[in-house]
Amino acid sequence: MRPYDPDSLHIYDTTLRDGTQQEGLSLSVGDKLAVARHLDDLGVGFIEGGWPGSNPKDAEFFARARTELTLSTAVLTAFGATRRAGRVAADDPQVAALREAGTPVVCLVAKSDLRHVERALRTSPDENLAMIRDTVAHLRAEGKRVFLDAEHFFDGYRVHPEYALEVVSAAAEAGAEVVVLCDTNGGMLPTRIGAVVTEVLARTGARLGIHCHDDADCAVANTLVAVEAGVTHVQGTANGYGERCGNANLLSVIAGLETKLGRAALPPGRLRELVRVSHAIDEVTNSVPDPHRPYVGASAFAHKAGLHASAVKIDPDMYQHIDPAAVGSDMRMLVSELAGRATIELKGRELGLDLSHEREALGRVVDLVKEREATGFAYEAAEASFELLLRDEVTGRQRFYTLESWRVIVEQRSDGQVVSEATVKLSSHGVRQVATAEGNGPVNALDTALRDALEKSYPGLADLELVDYKVRILDGKQGTGAVTRVLVGTSDGRSRWDTIGVDENIIAASWSALEDAVNYGLRRQGERADPNAT
Repeated sequence: MRPYDPDSLHIYDTTLRDGTQQEGLSLSVGDKLAVARHLDDLGVGFIEGGWPGSNPKDAEFFARARTELTLSTAVLTAFGATRRAGRVAADDPQVAALREAGTPVVCLVAKSDLRHVERALRTSPDENLAMIRDTVAHLRAEGKRVFLDAEHFFDGYRVHPEYALEVVSAAAEAGAEVVVLCDTNGGMLPTRIGAVVTEVLARTGARLGIHCHDDADCAVANTLVAVEAGVTHVQGTANGYGERCGNANLLSVIAGLETKLGRAALPPGRLRELVRVSHAIDEVTNSVPDPHRPYVGASAFAHKAGLHASAVKIDPDMYQHIDPAAVGSDMRMLVSELAGRATIELKGRELGLDLSHEREALGRVVDLVKEREATGFAYEAAEASFELLLRDEVTGRQRFYTLESWRVIVEQRSDGQVVSEATVKLSSHGVRQVATAEGNGPVNALDTALRDALEKSYPGLADLELVDYKVRILDGKQGTGAVTRVLVGTSDGRSRWDTIGVDENIIAASWSALEDAVNYGLRRQGERADPNAT
């Protein structure tokens, strides 16, 4: 691993500008400040805050950043375009907005594809080069560090390579510290990226950067190949946010640089913050974390097949490309119909159970899981239900009440209102309880009635809350009968657990999941079980 030097390899994040172009993603100024703090915690070198001359929100962000944003590692950067055709950079309003943003670094965008120069900018090739030289030189004279994004570079280089090279040279000669080659349409493949970077370096000698989009699903690979070819500045967005298919996921790029290429992209020890920062930014942007994201996703180091589990039990490196702890993650064992004894033993170890000498119990659990999953259960999505099953078989059943019956009535009243009423009868610690509750649906009514019936014996139930409810209709074994799978999410305000129920009757499936949720919650709270419960 090369020693960390923030200037030898720039890690440049554009989440707050390019990332916000993602469909459905909109950040307030407060959100942008929060994301910037998380990125600084991670240790990126540059944070592109936005385009101060383009909209009031970005202007407000830079104004507030002066007093509200204290960065320990990152350098705040303003993004904008070169001067307009026929103007002087010193008198151009959009260049003035970049000066007034108060950032030490400015990143300019300029056309490097001759077709875009003539058709989109509607100016001459020479004037486009003059716009680049004039703007870069002006901002350098104002004391700014200047980077230049050569937009559509790879497409332009394919059609008019000499002009694309002139753009790079013009920017570098005017004082641009880095010229960033952009795969703006996201259609390049790694072999093409590597070859072009090598050629441009040889012919210009400029310091080069890379900015890739993910339309061909190659943005991270293209970025890493560009580094291997000689670029020393990489751009991307947290979690791969961005327009269309997104930008290069900067978190995956960082992990690849450090664990695959031996390049210290972050200050020492910061790589372990990768998972936390990924999830924290998802929270701010109101995005659902993708469990299948490399390095940071919940499934990134999850093992399901029994063959894999047997190998992982001997040596985790056999089925893991890196140590999960390096990026702040950990290994997970998934319990499913593919599970074998090794999977169950490793899962038990996660739960604090030593099952290495419990061969009979392991066999029973494996058989039970396979049997139940054949009927529609999915324990990898409901680990709390699996833990109850495992503990029942290994340490014996532990129940908190004996159910006598439950009933649900759904009534439509004369005013059109639909009301559900549930009654639960049970006994706990020798006391019979009957509770009736109304709800906005049968499951809500059942949940309330069950809690009401148990709250005298277990007042801690008041801390539990039903936070998620999902239903899926599964095909029956013969393709004619419908089987319902219900997943219930429950929280005690500190953590969440998921339980499952399967039945041909949706209410019965829901009741089963609710019972598991309550039993699991009471176990977590350390409540005393009813020794006579069945």
